[in-house]
Amino acid sequence: MKIGLCNEVIAGVPFERQCEMAAELGYDGLELAPMTIDPEPHRLSSARRAALRRAADDAGIVITGLHYLMRAPAGLSITSRDPAQRAHTIEVMRKLCELAAEVGGRFLVHGSPDQRKLEPGFEDEGRKHAADCFSAAAEAAANAGVVYCVEPLSRAQTAYINTVEEAATLVAAIANPALRTMLDCSSAGATEIESVPDLIRRWLPTGLIAHVHLNDPNRRGPGEGDLEFAPILAALLDKNYTGDVGVEPFIYRPDGPTCAARAIGYVRGLMEALPR
Repeated sequence: MKIGLCNEVIAGVPFERQCEMAAELGYDGLELAPMTIDPEPHRLSSARRAALRRAADDAGIVITGLHYLMRAPAGLSITSRDPAQRAHTIEVMRKLCELAAEVGGRFLVHGSPDQRKLEPGFEDEGRKHAADCFSAAAEAAANAGVVYCVEPLSRAQTAYINTVEEAATLVAAIANPALRTMLDCSSAGATEIESVPDLIRRWLPTGLIAHVHLNDPNRRGPGEGDLEFAPILAALLDKNYTGDVGVEPFIYRPDGPTCAARAIGYVRGLMEALPR
């Protein structure tokens, strides 16, 4: 189980330095937000893609995968009633699957609440459009050898796909092994009825959970709020989870590097204390 740092936490420095910092702090990798690399990340040249992977290799880490997919380029939506807008969105989703594979990633996490809003009065139509987009992304992911994850998000962020069960229902309907779901501790802690450890024990054996984000419902890093992470990590170990986890805070106090250092120290400390 690799522990990655979501790179927007330290995006204020060049990517090469991000890789070095992640390695120095004790992370196994970086989880890459494409928007931090380029305003049109789906169009990165082969040379730039190779340079990203080389920077990670040189620092002794990996790029575990991609997340924050739809923030760049601007104007994307999987629920839009505009066919041209959806076609462009699908093109970006497909090319991001190729990008993930070329930089060495194993997964993509599709959260992007602003790009999956349901238009009032056309909610069912929006859900159908989204399913079509996810189906296209699943085909591209399968071709690229990566896994595309539908991320359940809290109701404060979106009205579409708030629970693991809702995401799993969509994944089952599309029925492509390259499309799965994941668990975001912040959203799950704020929205789900079950505890995060119980969700892990329920859903991990299904094979549908392909990634985990470690963060608190208060939007800060693990260990900076009330959510207890020792039971979460224990549940992952108990169920023999072999995927990656990403540290994904949204509030950086006093700053990103300090937040990143605190989080990895906390998580590594808990991991070392857990019985094996």
